[in-house]
Amino acid sequence: MSEYYVKPGQEIVIERFTPEFAEGVTKCFKQVYGAGYPIDTYINPEKLIEENKKKRVISIITRTVNNEVVGHLSLFNSNPNNLKIYESGSGVVIKEYRNTEKLFTRMTAFSEKIGREEGIDGVYGEPVCNHPFSQKICYNLKWIPTAIEVDLMPATAYAKEASAKGRVSVFWCFKTFIPKFHTVYIPERYRDFFEIIYNRIDDKRDIKISDKSIPIGNSTIISSQVFEFAQVARMSIKEVGKDLEEKLKIAEKEAEERGVVCFQAWLDLAKPYVGEAVEILRKNGYFLGGLLTRWFDTDGILMQKLAVTPCWDDIVIAFEENTVIADMAKKDWESV
Repeated sequence: MSEYYVKPGQEIVIERFTPEFAEGVTKCFKQVYGAGYPIDTYINPEKLIEENKKKRVISIITRTVNNEVVGHLSLFNSNPNNLKIYESGSGVVIKEYRNTEKLFTRMTAFSEKIGREEGIDGVYGEPVCNHPFSQKICYNLKWIPTAIEVDLMPATAYAKEASAKGRVSVFWCFKTFIPKFHTVYIPERYRDFFEIIYNRIDDKRDIKISDKSIPIGNSTIISSQVFEFAQVARMSIKEVGKDLEEKLKIAEKEAEERGVVCFQAWLDLAKPYVGEAVEILRKNGYFLGGLLTRWFDTDGILMQKLAVTPCWDDIVIAFEENTVIADMAKKDWESV
């Protein structure tokens, strides 16, 4: 494959994706990440067109006035529990245009505009911790950091540009478009942390302490997604029963057999007995990641477990708000 090259310094336009630019988007991804980029949508022009047509992906492009694509960012459905919340990601800018002033920030701001026009409830991003740049974008656009996903991505995802030595953590940052006031039940153990986070977010909640027991008649429901390229399992615990520990171990074993080393568990903070569920998870090696805003339409809590020692010293943190979250996660990991 020949290297994709666009003459630098041309005037650029940021706009919504249309099918004639599909080939250019895939060339950008291949230049930056190589032909082995793990998400087929962005290196397959036909699939990119189809996903945008169905609005599972909403792509933003940067192009020159000569219609050469030099950058891409998308909003996309990655939350199986709430299809009105979109993730912002799959961003790329070819090397000749990375010095274009605040290009990623401008693309992200434009994606906000499109997201509001499409009527989605909110958007979140996962700024990486192997450099400070994406954290700064979220900060400047007032996306609120509420969680950290420790060692989420393998270093191989950044191999072409050699920007990571070990697994890479990411923060979780959210911005509300359509508010939803609701009651949340926070675990007593994490009361101080959640008070800090809820004082920051751009929406209101009725906050109570979770002090109820898991109902005897409940049965645990876990829906798992395994991302083999990242060695990550994401387990959405949609209902909690007294059989939580048993079913959690079954889900973990299935994930381990597929090479998973990073386990994430999501719990619904609208459940008044979520605190007991958190204690069961901690007993099984899980530590706090933070708040997942509107993850179940209501808010969720992220708990996580790693089969390897976290790369704490490699986490690059740009702002005090993020430091609070990372310190909390490390302290809880140590106590577990």
